[in-house]
Amino acid sequence: MASGSGSEENQATNEEFKHFDIVQEASDHRYRNSEQSKSFSKVNSFAHRTIMREWRSLEKDLPESIYVQVYETRIDLLRAVIIGAEGSPYHNGLFFFDICLPSDYPFRPPKVYYHSHGLDLNPNLYADGTVCLSLLNTWYGAKTEKWTQNSTILQVLVSIQALVLNDRPYFNEPGRERGKNRNCPKWIKNVVTYNEKVFILSCKTMLYTMQNPPKNFEIFVIEHFCKRADSILANVMAYQDFFLVVGASEIKASITFKWNLRRMHSKLKRVFDTISKPNINNSEKIENVKKEMKPHMFKIDFIVPAFLVLLACALPFWVMFMLS
Repeated sequence: MASGSGSEENQATNEEFKHFDIVQEASDHRYRNSEQSKSFSKVNSFAHRTIMREWRSLEKDLPESIYVQVYETRIDLLRAVIIGAEGSPYHNGLFFFDICLPSDYPFRPPKVYYHSHGLDLNPNLYADGTVCLSLLNTWYGAKTEKWTQNSTILQVLVSIQALVLNDRPYFNEPGRERGKNRNCPKWIKNVVTYNEKVFILSCKTMLYTMQNPPKNFEIFVIEHFCKRADSILANVMAYQDFFLVVGASEIKASITFKWNLRRMHSKLKRVFDTISKPNINNSEKIENVKKEMKPHMFKIDFIVPAFLVLLACALPFWVMFMLS
């Protein structure tokens, strides 16, 4: 999908918020109640040395759009957030993942849980939080795509960013790969229809994330959306007014999509106005977001489909009346 503002957004993050940080253990981590292997507490164990090496790599090599937190008391757990890439339907969104390393790490891949909020916005990211990826051995793939003892957490995060949260997620679904390099109207229409759905769900994920930001990322979430609010709203407006670009083709946005965009723009603006208020702290901003969202959250996606169903039901009777 077409994107709004440019690369300056990559700098629009809290400068004080570290890309890699060791923090207090998050009470809401998906795997917090999992039993920690004794091998992680032994400083000279292979698992411990491997994890410390990965920490150094993450601190040094993380891309600008990925942030990771680890825990000194639970070195087997990590939390990561990926900022949606420009040019994709995930642009400017925040996508959180909880990671748990097995007792025999790195000989087996980590468990990765996606904070989905119950939304199905990618064939590889299930509504139940499952992350479907060959590198995690949760999907079939060539031997070279599978996890080995030389694979890393950094590889997992970059793979999710590049292969999952991409500009044409429609082709992530098995069996659709054959159409990826074709420029025929059928495939283009399918991509646009899917991207329309994904963009609305991505915006909805923004709302859920602001309402309930993961522990230790509260400040990051609020400041991220404070700084990018204008850009996000501009993108929503742009998709209403212009064609959607897919490859070398332009497709006009559907009526349903435009209607949902108008409603989403209104909802996002109200929430962004709430978190942009001066002289209140981040905790108050989050509480204000919760209050703002409660009356309206589930009214966004269903009005147009319901209207269209009623219209479809009434159409035959109207035709019969006109012909009589």
